[in-house]
Amino acid sequence: MIDVEILKREDQADGNFNNGEILEKKPIGFPQDGGLSKPYSNIFYWAHAWTNDKKSTIGLHPHQGFEICSFILEGNINHYDTKQEKWIPLKKGDVQIIRAGKGISHAEELLENSEIFQIWFDPDLSKSLMNDASYDDYSLEDFKIDYNKNYTKKVIVGPGSNMQMDTDGIEIFEYLIPINNKIEIIQDDKFIYSYFLIEGKLKFNDVTVKKGDFFKVIADEKIEYHTLKESKVFVIKSPVSTDYLTYSSRS
Repeated sequence: MIDVEILKREDQADGNFNNGEILEKKPIGFPQDGGLSKPYSNIFYWAHAWTNDKKSTIGLHPHQGFEICSFILEGNINHYDTKQEKWIPLKKGDVQIIRAGKGISHAEELLENSEIFQIWFDPDLSKSLMNDASYDDYSLEDFKIDYNKNYTKKVIVGPGSNMQMDTDGIEIFEYLIPINNKIEIIQDDKFIYSYFLIEGKLKFNDVTVKKGDFFKVIADEKIEYHTLKESKVFVIKSPVSTDYLTYSSRS
Protein backbone atom coordinates (compact mmCIF):
# COMPACT_ATOMS: atom_id res chain seq x y z
CA MET A 1 0.00 0.00 0.00
CA ILE A 2 1.26 3.45 -0.90
CA ASP A 3 -0.56 6.78 -0.84
CA VAL A 4 1.25 9.76 -2.39
CA GLU A 5 0.26 13.42 -2.64
CA ILE A 6 2.54 15.82 -4.55
CA LEU A 7 2.31 19.60 -4.35
CA LYS A 8 4.50 21.20 -7.01
CA ARG A 9 6.22 24.46 -6.16
CA GLU A 10 4.07 26.41 -8.60
CA ASP A 11 0.89 25.12 -6.93
CA GLN A 12 1.86 26.16 -3.40
CA ALA A 13 0.33 29.24 -1.80
CA ASP A 14 2.28 32.49 -2.15
CA GLY A 15 3.06 35.00 0.57
CA ASN A 16 5.22 38.06 1.14
CA PHE A 17 6.20 40.67 3.70
CA ASN A 18 7.23 44.30 3.32
CA ASN A 19 6.11 44.70 -0.29
CA GLY A 20 7.94 41.62 -1.48
CA GLU A 21 11.23 42.07 0.40
CA ILE A 22 10.50 38.66 1.95
CA LEU A 23 8.88 36.10 -0.37
CA GLU A 24 7.18 32.85 0.57
CA LYS A 25 5.91 29.58 -0.83
CA LYS A 26 3.67 27.66 1.57
CA PRO A 27 3.33 23.88 1.36
CA ILE A 28 0.80 24.25 4.21
CA GLY A 29 -0.72 27.70 4.44
CA PHE A 30 -3.32 29.40 6.57
CA PRO A 31 -6.95 29.04 5.40
CA GLN A 32 -6.92 32.60 4.01
CA ASP A 33 -3.87 31.78 1.84
CA GLY A 34 -6.04 29.70 -0.48
CA GLY A 35 -3.53 26.89 -0.91
CA LEU A 36 -4.34 23.34 -1.94
CA SER A 37 -2.88 21.72 1.18
CA LYS A 38 -4.46 21.97 4.63
CA PRO A 39 -3.13 21.13 8.13
CA TYR A 40 -2.76 17.42 8.81
CA SER A 41 -1.35 15.19 11.53
CA ASN A 42 0.09 17.60 14.13
CA ILE A 43 1.64 19.88 11.49
CA PHE A 44 -0.37 23.11 11.25
CA TYR A 45 1.67 25.43 8.99
CA TRP A 46 4.77 25.30 6.77
CA ALA A 47 6.29 28.28 4.98
CA HIS A 48 9.44 28.49 2.88
CA ALA A 49 10.64 32.11 3.06
CA TRP A 50 13.59 33.91 1.53
CA THR A 51 15.14 37.29 0.80
CA ASN A 52 17.12 38.36 -2.24
CA ASP A 53 19.66 41.20 -2.11
CA LYS A 54 18.03 43.16 0.71
CA LYS A 55 17.49 42.35 4.38
CA SER A 56 14.00 42.76 5.83
CA THR A 57 12.30 42.49 9.20
CA ILE A 58 9.01 40.91 10.23
CA GLY A 59 7.98 43.11 13.14
CA LEU A 60 6.99 42.04 16.64
CA HIS A 61 3.91 39.80 16.60
CA PRO A 62 2.31 37.37 19.10
CA HIS A 63 1.94 33.58 19.23
CA GLN A 64 0.21 31.17 21.59
CA GLY A 65 0.11 27.41 22.03
CA PHE A 66 1.98 26.18 18.96
CA GLU A 67 5.58 25.02 18.76
CA ILE A 68 7.16 27.23 16.09
CA CYS A 69 10.37 25.94 14.52
CA SER A 70 12.61 27.93 12.19
CA PHE A 71 15.21 26.07 10.14
CA ILE A 72 17.94 28.28 8.63
CA LEU A 73 18.59 26.88 5.16
CA GLU A 74 20.85 29.64 3.82
CA GLY A 75 22.34 32.88 5.09
CA ASN A 76 21.60 34.45 8.46
CA ILE A 77 18.69 35.75 10.49
CA ASN A 78 18.34 37.70 13.72
CA HIS A 79 15.60 36.82 16.17
CA TYR A 80 14.04 38.78 19.04
CA ASP A 81 11.39 37.63 21.49
CA THR A 82 9.79 38.93 24.66
CA LYS A 83 11.12 35.97 26.66
CA GLN A 84 14.80 36.73 26.07
CA GLU A 85 14.42 40.46 25.32
CA LYS A 86 17.46 40.60 23.04
CA TRP A 87 18.37 40.00 19.41
CA ILE A 88 20.03 36.62 18.77
CA PRO A 89 21.83 35.74 15.52
CA LEU A 90 21.21 32.42 13.77
CA LYS A 91 23.17 31.06 10.81
CA LYS A 92 22.83 28.38 8.15
CA GLY A 93 22.20 24.99 9.76
CA ASP A 94 20.82 26.42 13.00
CA VAL A 95 17.32 25.66 14.29
CA GLN A 96 15.22 27.64 16.75
CA ILE A 97 12.14 26.45 18.59
CA ILE A 98 9.59 28.64 20.32
CA ARG A 99 7.19 26.79 22.60
CA ALA A 100 4.63 29.58 22.55
CA GLY A 101 2.65 28.35 25.57
CA LYS A 102 0.55 31.02 27.27
CA GLY A 103 1.91 33.61 24.87
CA ILE A 104 5.04 35.21 23.49
CA SER A 105 5.84 37.86 20.88
CA HIS A 106 8.80 37.81 18.52
CA ALA A 107 10.36 39.54 15.53
CA GLU A 108 12.59 38.17 12.79
CA GLU A 109 15.14 39.88 10.57
CA LEU A 110 16.17 37.94 7.48
CA LEU A 111 19.47 39.21 6.16
CA GLU A 112 20.10 39.46 2.42
CA ASN A 113 20.14 36.18 0.45
CA SER A 114 18.78 34.18 3.38
CA GLU A 115 16.29 31.31 3.35
CA ILE A 116 14.31 29.56 6.08
CA PHE A 117 11.54 27.10 6.77
CA GLN A 118 9.09 28.11 9.47
CA ILE A 119 6.92 25.22 10.58
CA TRP A 120 4.23 25.22 13.26
CA PHE A 121 3.50 22.04 15.21
CA ASP A 122 0.44 21.40 17.38
CA PRO A 123 1.55 19.85 20.71
CA ASP A 124 -2.04 19.67 22.08
CA LEU A 125 -3.06 23.25 22.66
CA SER A 126 -5.38 22.25 25.52
CA LYS A 127 -2.18 21.53 27.48
CA SER A 128 0.40 23.86 25.93
CA LEU A 129 -1.73 26.96 26.56
CA MET A 130 -1.29 26.28 30.28
CA ASN A 131 2.52 26.45 30.10
CA ASP A 132 4.93 29.38 30.19
CA ALA A 133 6.61 30.11 26.90
CA SER A 134 10.13 28.74 26.36
CA TYR A 135 12.76 29.02 23.68
CA ASP A 136 15.85 27.12 22.49
CA ASP A 137 18.48 27.54 19.80
CA TYR A 138 20.33 24.60 18.29
CA SER A 139 23.46 24.74 16.14
CA LEU A 140 24.72 22.28 13.55
CA GLU A 141 26.92 20.61 16.17
CA ASP A 142 23.83 19.60 18.16
CA PHE A 143 22.61 17.28 15.42
CA LYS A 144 23.70 13.72 14.79
CA ILE A 145 25.17 13.12 11.31
CA ASP A 146 24.99 9.61 9.83
CA TYR A 147 27.36 8.92 6.95
CA ASN A 148 26.49 6.26 4.41
CA LYS A 149 28.06 5.41 1.06
CA ASN A 150 24.81 6.45 -0.63
CA TYR A 151 23.92 9.57 1.40
CA THR A 152 24.49 11.77 4.44
CA LYS A 153 21.65 12.00 6.96
CA LYS A 154 21.31 14.77 9.54
CA VAL A 155 19.01 13.89 12.46
CA ILE A 156 17.40 17.16 13.52
CA VAL A 157 14.74 15.63 15.79
CA GLY A 158 14.92 11.96 16.71
CA PRO A 159 17.34 9.41 18.14
CA GLY A 160 20.75 10.97 18.76
CA SER A 161 19.64 14.61 18.45
CA ASN A 162 19.74 17.14 21.29
CA MET A 163 16.65 18.97 20.03
CA GLN A 164 13.61 18.48 22.23
CA MET A 165 9.99 19.02 21.21
CA ASP A 166 6.73 18.73 23.15
CA THR A 167 4.79 17.64 20.05
CA ASP A 168 4.50 13.84 20.11
CA GLY A 169 5.68 11.51 17.38
CA ILE A 170 7.79 13.98 15.40
CA GLU A 171 11.09 13.08 13.77
CA ILE A 172 12.90 15.40 11.37
CA PHE A 173 15.76 14.54 9.01
CA GLU A 174 17.74 16.09 6.20
CA TYR A 175 19.36 13.92 3.53
CA LEU A 176 22.13 14.91 1.14
CA ILE A 177 22.26 12.40 -1.72
CA PRO A 178 24.80 12.43 -4.59
CA ILE A 179 23.69 12.31 -8.21
CA ASN A 180 22.76 8.92 -9.69
CA ASN A 181 22.28 7.39 -6.28
CA LYS A 182 19.40 6.09 -4.25
CA ILE A 183 18.01 6.18 -0.76
CA GLU A 184 15.69 3.58 0.70
CA ILE A 185 13.24 4.54 3.45
CA ILE A 186 11.21 1.83 5.13
CA GLN A 187 7.99 3.57 6.00
CA ASP A 188 5.50 2.77 8.74
CA ASP A 189 1.87 3.33 7.71
CA LYS A 190 1.07 4.76 11.15
CA PHE A 191 3.08 7.81 10.09
CA ILE A 192 3.00 10.40 7.33
CA TYR A 193 6.34 11.22 5.75
CA SER A 194 6.39 14.83 4.50
CA TYR A 195 9.18 15.67 2.04
CA PHE A 196 10.47 18.96 0.68
CA LEU A 197 13.14 18.94 -2.01
CA ILE A 198 15.45 21.82 -1.01
CA GLU A 199 17.87 21.20 -3.87
CA GLY A 200 18.17 18.80 -6.80
CA LYS A 201 15.88 16.43 -8.66
CA LEU A 202 14.77 12.90 -7.83
CA LYS A 203 12.42 10.18 -8.96
CA PHE A 204 10.30 7.54 -7.25
CA ASN A 205 7.44 5.36 -8.50
CA ASP A 206 7.94 6.90 -11.97
CA VAL A 207 7.26 10.35 -10.53
CA THR A 208 9.86 13.12 -10.92
CA VAL A 209 10.20 15.69 -8.14
CA LYS A 210 12.03 19.00 -8.63
CA LYS A 211 13.54 21.65 -6.38
CA GLY A 212 10.85 23.33 -4.29
CA ASP A 213 8.31 20.50 -4.64
CA PHE A 214 6.57 19.09 -1.57
CA PHE A 215 5.12 15.62 -1.23
CA LYS A 216 3.55 13.36 1.39
CA VAL A 217 3.80 9.60 1.48
CA ILE A 218 1.93 7.03 3.59
CA ALA A 219 3.18 3.51 2.98
CA ASP A 220 3.79 0.17 4.65
CA GLU A 221 6.72 -0.72 2.45
CA LYS A 222 10.21 0.35 1.47
CA ILE A 223 10.31 3.41 -0.80
CA GLU A 224 13.27 4.00 -3.10
CA TYR A 225 14.23 7.50 -4.18
CA HIS A 226 16.68 7.88 -7.09
CA THR A 227 18.55 11.14 -7.63
CA LEU A 228 18.77 12.69 -11.08
CA LYS A 229 20.84 15.55 -9.60
CA GLU A 230 22.57 15.88 -6.24
CA SER A 231 19.64 16.35 -3.88
CA LYS A 232 18.99 17.77 -0.44
CA VAL A 233 15.77 16.39 1.01
CA PHE A 234 14.03 17.64 4.18
CA VAL A 235 11.76 15.04 5.83
CA ILE A 236 9.25 15.20 8.69
CA LYS A 237 7.80 11.97 10.08
CA SER A 238 4.54 12.62 11.96
CA PRO A 239 1.65 10.44 13.17
CA VAL A 240 -1.30 9.76 10.88
CA SER A 241 -3.58 10.45 13.85
CA THR A 242 -3.10 11.92 17.31
CA ASP A 243 -4.66 10.99 20.65
CA TYR A 244 -5.89 14.58 21.08
CA LEU A 245 -7.95 17.02 19.04
CA THR A 246 -5.64 19.25 17.04
CA TYR A 247 -6.49 22.90 16.55
CA SER A 248 -7.34 22.34 12.88
CA SER A 249 -9.66 19.43 13.65
CA ARG A 250 -11.64 21.63 16.05
CA SER A 251 -12.07 24.47 13.54
